[in-house]
Amino acid sequence: MLEMQGITKSFSGVQVLHEVDFDLKEGEIHALAGENGAGKTTLIKILCGVHSDYQGKIKFKGETVHFRSPQEAAKKGIVAIHQELSLVNSLSVIDNIFLGREIRRRPGFIDYRAESQKASAILKNFGLEINLNETTGIYPYSIRQMIEVAKALAQEAKVIIMDEPTSALNQAEVDHLFSLMVNLKKKGCSLIYISHRLEEIFQISDRITVLRDGRKIGTEITSKLAPETLIRWMVGREITQQFPPYFRCLGQEKLRVDHLFIPDPTGLKRWIIEDVSFSLHQGEILGFAGLQGSGKSELFHGLFGSFGREIKGEIYLDGQPFSVRSPGQSIKKGIVLLTNDRQRTGLIPSIDVIKNITIASLRKYSPRGWIDPQAERQTAQKYVNKLQIKLQSLDQEVQTLSGGNQQKIILARWLGTEPQVLLLDEPTLGIDVGAKYDIYCLMNEWKAQGLAIALITSELPELLAVADRFLVLHRGRIVAEFSHEEATQEKILQAAMGGREETKIFY
Repeated sequence: MLEMQGITKSFSGVQVLHEVDFDLKEGEIHALAGENGAGKTTLIKILCGVHSDYQGKIKFKGETVHFRSPQEAAKKGIVAIHQELSLVNSLSVIDNIFLGREIRRRPGFIDYRAESQKASAILKNFGLEINLNETTGIYPYSIRQMIEVAKALAQEAKVIIMDEPTSALNQAEVDHLFSLMVNLKKKGCSLIYISHRLEEIFQISDRITVLRDGRKIGTEITSKLAPETLIRWMVGREITQQFPPYFRCLGQEKLRVDHLFIPDPTGLKRWIIEDVSFSLHQGEILGFAGLQGSGKSELFHGLFGSFGREIKGEIYLDGQPFSVRSPGQSIKKGIVLLTNDRQRTGLIPSIDVIKNITIASLRKYSPRGWIDPQAERQTAQKYVNKLQIKLQSLDQEVQTLSGGNQQKIILARWLGTEPQVLLLDEPTLGIDVGAKYDIYCLMNEWKAQGLAIALITSELPELLAVADRFLVLHRGRIVAEFSHEEATQEKILQAAMGGREETKIFY
């Protein structure tokens, strides 16, 4: 179906791909694996026409092609779902799905009925029923990610490239997506699948190709490739364990929430969080679990001040009443939030690495009202080294970094504010297996230093490995609480789906 030969690409004189070969068979799911910065995203952007300045040759169905734009690639049947979503948030769901490819009854007239039927059928395969005429931007990241997938499927592509499509999906949504991928494969569609979740790669792919530092390391049939070999190919070294050793160092209560109510941010007259109470201690990682729509992310945003004074309830910080008013006020008090959508609510993509790291703590670098560029640069370099962020220069635009390195930039920003309470919503989103281990170690380091950490992650094994205690939300309410010792995936999923409430644990 597809063959890429000797693909070489440079940015600003720095070579990021070195004569990479890659091929794709008809009716195959071919996984492309590698660490952040390995060149995976650059390779697929070349394939789908985002980058047209490269060396090498691409053959599609035996024909040599050189796409100058994504539109050219799409006309040939090659469509990509990028890690950074391409939706127009101010447009409706149905307009996004068919944007530039509207179904027309006759010139100048769009057949909305046909579009609606086709879009509904695609989304139904995901088990997703949403208002197609609603503005896309009101939906959370996971829903918008599924809309992006529907957009690609509506084009009836022959080759679909999926770059981290499950990064913010829960297990039920992942299962729906994988069923859909298998059906597409049976119909002769070929898929390139990129993910840092190794268990998904082994579950869904037929073959695996690994890139490291812009070079192809190897290709192997999935059933013949051992997980430890895949990891060694990816990181260039042995990683003997996925998670660092667990330890407990519980301190005094840092944050207490009593009878919290948060209104639905979409404008619906209901509470997205209803009568929620919990405590968070120094040196504790408190894990929050729940299905899509349970209110986990909204809870974190409410505590951070994203909804201003709209929330109701009592919050105590170090035993003192704390009235949430704005993100700025929360940051001053030591409460910071890493969001699950780095493109919309995390990064400022067009400015450099230094400013993205220091922007939340500028007062530290401007004691007399004038910014000290040298102090900013030194701080940025410190966190780049500490978090092992791969970049060419501190002065490069942050949008030129890989997704995982962008995530680390946001972590560096919040660490620079010297926080006391870390609200981490999918902190390892889009981060490779080697970097994930580094983040887990950092979380243990922060925990040992006495920071209070609230954690959301869609990867249950990750949550179970690092959290001291677990709260499970269902439809905006806490329905279960487990200790580290008694929590299992089965118990958490049962509670998340509305199972019986468990006995509460108090410290």
